[in-house]
Amino acid sequence: MRMIQPHYHAIARTAQDYERMAMSGVVAVVEPAFWAGFDRKYPETFLDYFRQISEFEPTRAAEYGIRHWCWVAVNPKEAENRELSRVVLDQMPEFFQKPTVLGVGETGLHKSTPNECEIFQAHVELAMKHDQLVLIHTPHLADKLHGTKKVLEILKGMNVKPERIWIDHVEEHTFAMARDAGYWVGMTLYPITKCSPRRAADLVDRYGYERVLINSSADWGPSDPFLIHECVLEMKRRGYSLNQLIDIFHNNPARFLGQNPKFDIEPIEVRPLNGAKPGSA
Repeated sequence: MRMIQPHYHAIARTAQDYERMAMSGVVAVVEPAFWAGFDRKYPETFLDYFRQISEFEPTRAAEYGIRHWCWVAVNPKEAENRELSRVVLDQMPEFFQKPTVLGVGETGLHKSTPNECEIFQAHVELAMKHDQLVLIHTPHLADKLHGTKKVLEILKGMNVKPERIWIDHVEEHTFAMARDAGYWVGMTLYPITKCSPRRAADLVDRYGYERVLINSSADWGPSDPFLIHECVLEMKRRGYSLNQLIDIFHNNPARFLGQNPKFDIEPIEVRPLNGAKPGSA
């Protein structure tokens, strides 16, 4: 089965992951700009990092037949530094011209401080000005609900296109509020934090999969890019058809990301089995 991994931090992984993903049906990965494990001090550090994920990383993925795209942003964990963030933001439009850059992300909130909110809004304004897609990080654990509400409050006061915005890391208490506001939502699968394959399947059972993106991220901490495959298996056990799984794990990412013409992987035409309607459980 062909799959797209829409949120994958390749910089934190080895080439062996590419090899294993290629052998298990992954045809493309998309890498959001990420925290380096420490707070960067200089704008040039960000710019070199953007070059790495937009120029070098696609060549590493291509060795295994996998397409690689990326996003650029100042990660919310570093957005507390307003001056640094503003300098990086000023330089970001040059990266929008690169053939592998799809938009602004991951921006969003970490602790929902005034500085973070200001820089998050500046990211979204920049994306709207340049007609870019947006990927939004929502906080972890106890701050999830408050941070997600704050994200939605900020967006509501802006002139945005909800269909071009993806709010990631939703869970049971934030899924409906984000999608009901017209945005795409993402469930990020982790072995410890965020969402498990079983919980993601429960949410699809409950809400359907229209405007839903399932990813397994993979980063510096305990993480596993193959949790997305575990989610496929869990949903097979629950009776989802192959057509529905293709629609969820290949076509939905292709639909959202394909709003940027640089992403040229088309959805696979599927026909519902036994009267099932795509977009429903």
